[in-house]
Amino acid sequence: MPGIDFTVFKGTPEGIVQATTHSAAPTGNQILIKITHSGICGTDEHYKEANIALGHEGVGTVQQLGEEVKGFKVGDVVGWGYTHKTCGSCDQCLLGQDQYCQNRELYGVHNLHQGSFGSHAIWDASFVFHVPEGLAPEFAAPLMCGGATVFNIIETYNIHPTDRVGIVGVGGLGHLAVQFLAKMGASVIVFSSTEAKREETIKLGATEFYPTKGVKELKIGKPLDHLIVTTNFLPDWNLFLDIMKPTGTIYPITVSFGNFDIPTFPVVVKGLNIQGSAVASRSVHKKMLDFSARHGIVPIIERFPMTKSGVEEGMAKLRDGKMRYRGVLVA
Repeated sequence: MPGIDFTVFKGTPEGIVQATTHSAAPTGNQILIKITHSGICGTDEHYKEANIALGHEGVGTVQQLGEEVKGFKVGDVVGWGYTHKTCGSCDQCLLGQDQYCQNRELYGVHNLHQGSFGSHAIWDASFVFHVPEGLAPEFAAPLMCGGATVFNIIETYNIHPTDRVGIVGVGGLGHLAVQFLAKMGASVIVFSSTEAKREETIKLGATEFYPTKGVKELKIGKPLDHLIVTTNFLPDWNLFLDIMKPTGTIYPITVSFGNFDIPTFPVVVKGLNIQGSAVASRSVHKKMLDFSARHGIVPIIERFPMTKSGVEEGMAKLRDGKMRYRGVLVA
């Protein structure tokens, strides 16, 4: 099969985006995807000074298939996310927790010459997902990581429609969590620094909204069964531990490289659970896409061209905290 030249946008030690060209062809169980859209994720910002191809929320159309690929055809609309490939034989893979495979290939560590900021990508078919009909590619792209990350908590840790679930932060992750939870029938209690996003958040499905800036105590009535922290910084835990139900669970999905510092006594006496969670297994990822298509869940997006200047503009807006709420690069 003849190779194809494709362009990717890479980070550099100076933090300046560069376009580079590669040539490759799919073999075995690989799929060549012509990229039409890519989400811009906060994790991409972490790699802007690394010499790697950026982007991991990709959507496009199948252009070529390796000789071993089954279940896909040329022209299919597909996407991929943070995990590229797993071993398939470790305990985590066998338990259906493949995102925790200790031998996994993932964004920022493997396949550094290609990402979703570019013209094409070649991925193992086992971690490529069909985009359901009714879910537009531009809206599917941010779901490939952001949507999968918050849906994994709901699906894996058995959040019920009768639960009261707190969401800290209305951003790229938070506004998707609100929609997922509202559509499944849970009570969604949102905490944001100011009143600015109240009206929009209620329209997305939140049942209660509380500003937190300058607040010393939160009074929300019934306590929370779950609390999902989606902000890019960890909150003042003293503000939130008092409103947790005994044996409730806190999910800190903030991507931070600092220490996790939380008061010990309230956690112990209330029997609280602190649960880490990363992206989603393939099974949960597929359910998330189907759930989104069925219930009309779409991210609120801002569009940027799939060009050097478009990448730089989108990443700068995300970096400055001005994105409402997910940036999408459009080829």
